[in-house]
Amino acid sequence: MSEPEKMDIEEIMRQLPHRYPFLLVDRVLECVSGKYVHALKNVTFNEPFFPGHFPHRPVMPGVMIIEALAQAAGILAFKTAKVVPDADTRFYFVAIDNARFRKPVEPGDQLVLKVTFKRAFKGIWKFHGSAEVDGVEVASAEMMVAPEIKEPKSGDPG
Repeated sequence: MSEPEKMDIEEIMRQLPHRYPFLLVDRVLECVSGKYVHALKNVTFNEPFFPGHFPHRPVMPGVMIIEALAQAAGILAFKTAKVVPDADTRFYFVAIDNARFRKPVEPGDQLVLKVTFKRAFKGIWKFHGSAEVDGVEVASAEMMVAPEIKEPKSGDPG
């Protein structure tokens, strides 16, 4: 088995097209191609969604937790496919199943994003993801992603 890889924010930004305020992975603690990724999202009071969700008790929206899991899955997908993404390379989030939200996530929490590769079938990749705070699961979901299919440009053989 290969040695788990770690990634800082600069390496993450080479793997994902997302940028502030939508880049939701701060660090990769461990990534084993074809197996799993464990990543961090530090939740701060300065997140752009907190003023409206909710002003008197800020709570991270569940869809943002799922998006953080999907971004971690994207890192794992690129690493597994041995692809360094460029402007023409993407995996798109195509399905989410069995999403569960168990506990609110608040400013000051550190989300540990755990994503496991389940299978690939006909170009669709399936992952299981869970998000934890202090070792307690706060959310989970099954996710599917697919690579972007580029149509040949006119004049290109294809």
